[in-house]
Amino acid sequence: MAKFVTIGYGDQDGYDRTDPAVRDRAHAHDARLAAAGAEMGMAGPPVQVRNPGGADPTVEDGPFMSSALPLAGFAIIEAATLEEAVELVAQTPCAVAQGVVEVWPLRDTP
Repeated sequence: MAKFVTIGYGDQDGYDRTDPAVRDRAHAHDARLAAAGAEMGMAGPPVQVRNPGGADPTVEDGPFMSSALPLAGFAIIEAATLEEAVELVAQTPCAVAQGVVEVWPLRDTP
């Protein structure tokens, strides 16, 4: 099985506009993914780490990337193919509540 990093984006307004029954099904779907071994979590405030030349690291508060929607959370899932990974995340809260989920194949490092 391949591993995939998923990144969910969404805001409270989109979540609130989504039918509560749809949200409940999405949260139940997340619970099943977690029970099956997916590592999931909500995003906290990030920091940026830089260390040019490897001698003196600096840390700054805040994200490096920006998006139209706030970052909501992350998961690491296993699936046989990218298509299966997409199917697994298509019913998650961010995907169904006016947000978006990115799916990134996790490759082995050389």
